[in-house]
Amino acid sequence: MELKRVVVTGLGALTPIGNNVEQYWNGLINGISGAAPITYFDATKFKTRFACELKNFDVKDYLNRKDARKMDRFTQYAMIASDEAINDSKLDLEKIDNDRVGVIWGAGIGGLETFQNEVLNFASGDGTPRFNPFFIPKMIADIAPGQISIKYGFRGPNFATVSACASSANALIDAMNYIRLGHADVIVSGGSEAAVTIAGMGGFNSLQALSTRNESPETASRPFDKDRDGFVLGEGAGALILEEYEHAKARGAKIYAELAGGGLSADAYHITAPHPEGLGAKSVMINCLKNAGLKPEDVDAINMHGTSTPLGDIAESKAIEEVFGSHAYNLNINSTKSMTGHLLGAAGAIEAIASILAINHSIVPPTINHFTDDDQIDSKLNFTFNKPQKRTVNVAISNTFGFGGHNACVLFKKLN
Repeated sequence: MELKRVVVTGLGALTPIGNNVEQYWNGLINGISGAAPITYFDATKFKTRFACELKNFDVKDYLNRKDARKMDRFTQYAMIASDEAINDSKLDLEKIDNDRVGVIWGAGIGGLETFQNEVLNFASGDGTPRFNPFFIPKMIADIAPGQISIKYGFRGPNFATVSACASSANALIDAMNYIRLGHADVIVSGGSEAAVTIAGMGGFNSLQALSTRNESPETASRPFDKDRDGFVLGEGAGALILEEYEHAKARGAKIYAELAGGGLSADAYHITAPHPEGLGAKSVMINCLKNAGLKPEDVDAINMHGTSTPLGDIAESKAIEEVFGSHAYNLNINSTKSMTGHLLGAAGAIEAIASILAINHSIVPPTINHFTDDDQIDSKLNFTFNKPQKRTVNVAISNTFGFGGHNACVLFKKLN
């Protein structure tokens, strides 16, 4: 059968450097760091005392108090970003066939804060099991797509993808495939995460995964820099409206780009460390290009996973050189995590949005906080260090890799 084409017709973002798509893009282009001391709890005794929290954010500006209380922050973020994307798409909610509209959403952890607080409350009591009746529905990762579908009455495919930091890229790939195969006309897809919590910071600190540059949070996320010492935890959500091309064209929709391909792979190596030679990263990019029917030389830009970890940045750089050969030096490659921090399950969604906007604006956002070259990383690669670069971007790919060795890669191209 002939596969249907999939396009992006709406975007929504809630990030540490902007609470909507326009603010987020401006933050990226201006090289703004979202890292600052933690305000959500007293982090004085933690090894890492900073994160990329949302700024100037009050959930009451978006959701009524009664609804918000029934949701963990990761679901609140999902609702807010998806609302923006749906509004941006200008879908006529009175005319669309709700049986053909789905929601496929990614979250690496889900309601971590809810789980943490319920356990702390129980442990501080007299042993009597008093739990919030919304404990379980607030915590489970699949509640975010469930809540979105309930609000809008979307009755198409509805589930959550959980693959650590690859979760929302996985969601986009699943959504693309459902539309390609004719099982849906429109799917709201993306991801959200809210892990800046006592348990989240403590857990990642114990793994020695986070930067401990407490004296200079804004420069702590420094992908590919010789002195990088771990990632910076972020939070937020990204939402994309994916739509079958003919369906979008028939209603005169604004089309940002075509989601032309997706790739998946596993490192099959270690629970947290990447394969040292980047084998999983290499295969996922090859799989993505094959799925899109494109060659390495067709690609203009790569938003790398680029977390600012000592091992991961080297492995991914090696993989790009192997996949793209001499063309690797013609690419603009970057890591927007240098600004947003690492949004875990939401990373793939907000980074996909960054890739789409790079196509639309012919600008590649920078990788900020580069001070010293790492002699284990090829300095001839164009990492778009410290300043954005103008260039025509016809094809952009975005990489996301997760604990457990999960790899996902999505490819967007200018519609032609």
